[in-house]
Amino acid sequence: MFNLLKLEEVSNDQLEHFINKDPGMERLIDFNKYINSKQIVIVSGIRRSGKSTLLKQFSEKFSKDFYYINFDDERLMGFKVSDFDNLLSVWKKSRQSKNIFIDEIQNVENWERFIRRIYEEGYKVFITGSNAKLLSSELSTHLTGRYFKIELYPFSFKEVLIFDKIDSSKILSDNKVKIVKKFDEYLVSGGFPEFIKYKNTEFLKRTYEDVVYKDIITRFGIREITAFRELAGFLFNNFTKKIGYQSIAKTLGIKSPVSVRDYVGFLQESYLVFELFKYDYSFKKQFISDKKIYVIDNGIRNTVAFSFSEDRGRFLENLIFIELKRREEKVYFSKGKGECDFLIKDRNKIVKAIQVCYSLEKENEKREIEGLMEALNQNNLKNGLILTYGEEREIKRGDFKIKVMPTWKWLLEK
Repeated sequence: MFNLLKLEEVSNDQLEHFINKDPGMERLIDFNKYINSKQIVIVSGIRRSGKSTLLKQFSEKFSKDFYYINFDDERLMGFKVSDFDNLLSVWKKSRQSKNIFIDEIQNVENWERFIRRIYEEGYKVFITGSNAKLLSSELSTHLTGRYFKIELYPFSFKEVLIFDKIDSSKILSDNKVKIVKKFDEYLVSGGFPEFIKYKNTEFLKRTYEDVVYKDIITRFGIREITAFRELAGFLFNNFTKKIGYQSIAKTLGIKSPVSVRDYVGFLQESYLVFELFKYDYSFKKQFISDKKIYVIDNGIRNTVAFSFSEDRGRFLENLIFIELKRREEKVYFSKGKGECDFLIKDRNKIVKAIQVCYSLEKENEKREIEGLMEALNQNNLKNGLILTYGEEREIKRGDFKIKVMPTWKWLLEK
């Protein structure tokens, strides 16, 4: 059992720091949707993406009428689910509230049982965690129908412009120059809030190392540390490319493709990388086919991997993929005779096809358009989209209409 006096001391200390915490720039989410509901609000995302700051922004709507605890604190090591009752007693000793904010809850095993109980007792609960499997099938069993989940990513391009006080509502000539210049930075530097604020690449290196060591190697007890680090580096160097577990195992000298699959899974759980599946009506074929790999942020990628000038097209594709994830789209890629970068699925059918290329030129125009049209044909679509660095026009091919537009403009769409 956790020492009551120590628990009270830590809780009061954390609350004071949390109340005095800078709320930062308000994120572009619908706060009222989450506050005006009885549902539990779960915020998950990579380290340093702003989860605690978002929690602070939610708390500002409650005028200090809340309890708070952060389990990413060495003073709370050893805290168990059975200690939550003591924590409630400590909270109630100083004041009465029905609102609870908890940071990094994944550090307490079986936390979901306590959260369900206090939810049933009428508490409004906000929690954060750095693990994509924060709601595994077991957790969902306890919390089904009782929660909203927000997956928080680094700043979107819109948020970067707001932070830098650049008005994106009216794209006039002078303003457009500022927007495009900021997009050039965003394309290679990414959107981690702390990096946007201080422009310090050491922050990005530390974030990567903390995720690799604290969130993965330590948490999952990985013994082949060198092999795991080499795999992570390989994926960051080969982002946007197709990968196969067998070929990676052979290339890196890892004993088994199963180990590769598990390692990639750990990286996904910590939000460092994402696998994109090839679209197929057969789920089995989707899982056994090669996947494409994307990374959380171009800035962190450029800090820990080699970069070349020809990578700008890959930066563009990676940025668009993360934006699609931010928009909560179900995304696949298409591969037939040609290839289409992104298919968007809604319910049980493909509703959009998006091709990405840095620029449309004689050398690649035929290939890019045919890959997109093949995807449109297969999914009974008439309209397609090609996202580029700066081109804007419309292409007609028979019954097909293809819109070509700059990525920065697409990022600013409502």
